[in-house]
Amino acid sequence: MKLPWTFSYFLILMGTGCDSQIVLPLNMSSAMVKTPRKIKPVNSSQQQELGGLSLALEPGAKINFLTMVDNLQGNSGRGYYLEMLIGTPPQKLNVLVDTGSSNFAVAGAPDPDITTYFDTTKSSTYYSLDIDVSVRYAQGSWEGVLGMDVITVHKGLVDNITINIATILESEDFFVQGTNWQGILGLAYNTLSKPSSSVETFFDSLVRQENIPNIFSLQMCGVGQLVTGSGTNKGSLVLGGIEPSLYTGEIWYTPIKEEWYYQVEVLKLEVGGQNLNLDCTVYNTDKAIVDSGTTLLRLPPKVFDAVVNAIIYLSLIEDFTNGFWTGSELACWHKPETPWSYFPDLSIYLRDVNTSRSFRLTIQPQMYLHHMLTVEENLECYRFGISSSSNALIIGATIMEGFYVIFDRDEKKVGFAVSSCAEVSGSLVSAISGPFTTKDVSGNCISTNPFREPILWIICYALMSVCGLILLTLILLLLLPQRQSIEVVNDASSLVRHRWK
Repeated sequence: MKLPWTFSYFLILMGTGCDSQIVLPLNMSSAMVKTPRKIKPVNSSQQQELGGLSLALEPGAKINFLTMVDNLQGNSGRGYYLEMLIGTPPQKLNVLVDTGSSNFAVAGAPDPDITTYFDTTKSSTYYSLDIDVSVRYAQGSWEGVLGMDVITVHKGLVDNITINIATILESEDFFVQGTNWQGILGLAYNTLSKPSSSVETFFDSLVRQENIPNIFSLQMCGVGQLVTGSGTNKGSLVLGGIEPSLYTGEIWYTPIKEEWYYQVEVLKLEVGGQNLNLDCTVYNTDKAIVDSGTTLLRLPPKVFDAVVNAIIYLSLIEDFTNGFWTGSELACWHKPETPWSYFPDLSIYLRDVNTSRSFRLTIQPQMYLHHMLTVEENLECYRFGISSSSNALIIGATIMEGFYVIFDRDEKKVGFAVSSCAEVSGSLVSAISGPFTTKDVSGNCISTNPFREPILWIICYALMSVCGLILLTLILLLLLPQRQSIEVVNDASSLVRHRWK
């Protein structure tokens, strides 16, 4: 049996949403109907006539489906981005689609890691709100100023809608050199908006101004492709509906448990068909979210260790170094050998909208082993697409690339269907099955009193205020004895002078 070569490597990738070693905000792509402006939901028969798209048009209007798909570029290692026109006259920038954050922000000043930026002085429609805003991701952060301007989604039909836009003036480990995006578009709920939830998100503005259904769907087509910075893989983001050509089979829905991130409820994990037998609350520590801005499948430490141990136990290879599992080393095989037969399938069970049932997302190793580079023309190297997370289970690009994902905000549910592009060598590498009973799951798998980021911010501000009061009190206490001693000395001096008189 041939064993893989391993060697160390270093990558500088950015992330959003939750903490991660290799994480990315994804890029947004959208395709909407420009004319006529009135768009409304349709019934099921009308939807079939429209090819499944959840939009209805006034008589005489047509949908060009080619503009509704293939409007993203990128890959699972660097994110998927959308071309957008901002301001008047329009300035072209690429923005990453990220369902794990809520601010729309673009570079507003030169940066050594990007090739272009949005120059607000050249836009006659830009209006500054003079509100400072800063966002910190798991890796990377930025600071800027909130303003408003008009945007047009290129390769789509959204034209001249006015949105909140933050211009990034300073950043740290945010932009990634060699990639082709200059901003980020957060598609999560306004609960996560900075500096406060009162900042209307891009998608909320689009729903309000264009009167479209409160739903968007996402397909990323990078399975089995080489992970590079060129962003040559395709993807689609449909704003306002569902496009049936992007998936096969049935759509399975899981409830959104809380409207901040797209939080869902994970019931159990299987490796090679074997249940990890962990308490379901462990999977949801402290939340489980669907985040296109995270490149990997991120698991809480206890779950990650169990998955790695199960893979090692079921794998035909036992000589991997710890660096491969932690992401600091690649494993390489000589051509034409591939690693697929050495690794088991991985399955995630999600609670169904019928809460007494669940369904299963299954990915083959072609999805969680990322093809990173070719060495000397005959050596193929791979990265482990699963990592440990300190604060969440994150269903990131490693899983999402196998599925067409529907974010139905009206019905408060996230849908999954097998993606039409989740193929390697002509065979599908992802699957959905169900329904399964939830009798083996004890009650609610989500903590009833979890800490949430908005609450943590309030707690932080409250603690800062308390600390400030304590510090002020200490300063006053320190100054008061000095003042009293000065007064005592002065009184003593007066007494001495009186006695000498």
